[in-house]
Amino acid sequence: MSEKKITDLITSARHEGDIAVVAIRGEIDLHNSPDLRNHMLQHLDGSIKRLILNLTDVPYMDSSAIAVFVEALQKLRKIGGKVYLTNLQPRVKGLLEIAKLDSIFIVCADEGAAIASTR
Repeated sequence: MSEKKITDLITSARHEGDIAVVAIRGEIDLHNSPDLRNHMLQHLDGSIKRLILNLTDVPYMDSSAIAVFVEALQKLRKIGGKVYLTNLQPRVKGLLEIAKLDSIFIVCADEGAAIASTR
């Protein structure tokens, strides 16, 4: 298991077998979502089947962030994988619920719960 800081937006990323755990920080919007997309998709190299996104430090995101998450989900679904969202802030959780996307991602209270649910 290796963990490292990738960018100011991605505070840490680690792999545990076929699981990638990525912690994201800050507001995600049209300005920085392309960087998030590039860095996040690097973790989906074919050996990863489960992506856990820790959103503890994400107080806000817009539709461009959702598009990045949906793209990752589509890529993983092709190989039987899943995307887990953890530690959702109220505003982010509300956005996912309004868009009815809380039903396509697996929402967990925290990373531990997400990792446990992958087994």
